[in-house]
Amino acid sequence: MSAAAAFAHVAVIFGGPDWYRFFGAGEGMARAAERGALSAPLTTVTIAAVLLIWSAYAFAGAGLIPRLPLLRLGLLTITAIYLARSLWLIPGLPLFGRSEGFALVSSAIVLVIGITHAIGMWTAWRSLS
Repeated sequence: MSAAAAFAHVAVIFGGPDWYRFFGAGEGMARAAERGALSAPLTTVTIAAVLLIWSAYAFAGAGLIPRLPLLRLGLLTITAIYLARSLWLIPGLPLFGRSEGFALVSSAIVLVIGITHAIGMWTAWRSLS
């Protein structure tokens, strides 16, 4: 799921300002993309890179790729970030000026990802040591 989110972020860069708006990045990011400012794609690529690292930790935790350093701590941290982000709906809404619809959908998505991570960690905890 993190890898899919990373690829979605990269697609937004190629989709341009309308995609930034549609996916809830905010008007500031959309306008930066319209101006050709590097801040929009650099921010988006950075988020995508973090999500790809997180997906690597999930794959390592599932035993699909070789073990990564600090696997338990990494997965705990990633899970906590996803779950915290899912609960940040109400206080975070005014800060970014995002639509209520975007906030609800994105919070639901990261909640599902966070719960999936938590279940995966719960079932694989002994093998993660």
